[in-house]
Amino acid sequence: MEVGQKAPEFCLPDQNGQQVCLNDFKGKWVILYFYPKDNTSGCTKEAIDFTELKPEFEKLGAVIIGVSKDSVQSHQKFIQKYDLGIKLLSDESKEVLKAYGAWGEKKQYGKVTEGTIRSTFIIDPQGNIAHSWKNVKVRQKRKTGEVKHAQVVLEKLKELMQKNG
Repeated sequence: MEVGQKAPEFCLPDQNGQQVCLNDFKGKWVILYFYPKDNTSGCTKEAIDFTELKPEFEKLGAVIIGVSKDSVQSHQKFIQKYDLGIKLLSDESKEVLKAYGAWGEKKQYGKVTEGTIRSTFIIDPQGNIAHSWKNVKVRQKRKTGEVKHAQVVLEKLKELMQKNG
């Protein structure tokens, strides 16, 4: 997915089995992130980081949506276990993962496997891709300390909003 491209439309069930469509958020900024699996260490950290920053995203009029191939029931348990405050969508068919280029070959421990490529997209209020990250590292160590991907996304959103006036 390239910046400026129309974001692929989708409708998927959320953790409560309710259909959620990208179209539901027309006029809002959408943070759409794809992650491999509920209850794994990196995915849990990422979901908690986005949940902690949710009030700041909401102040900017943005919604956060996580997508994985896990079932609705898996999402329910994940949300309850970690008290997550974000919407998680179930893409068991992997159609949306593939449409966004978040499904494919990846190297793990020297082996090539097929799976979810951790990716994040900022979709503007007109439904276009405003920014994207591929092969996301949930947390990165820097000289200044650990940097959370969710914080990087928030900073980029602020920058994009200033640019778009």
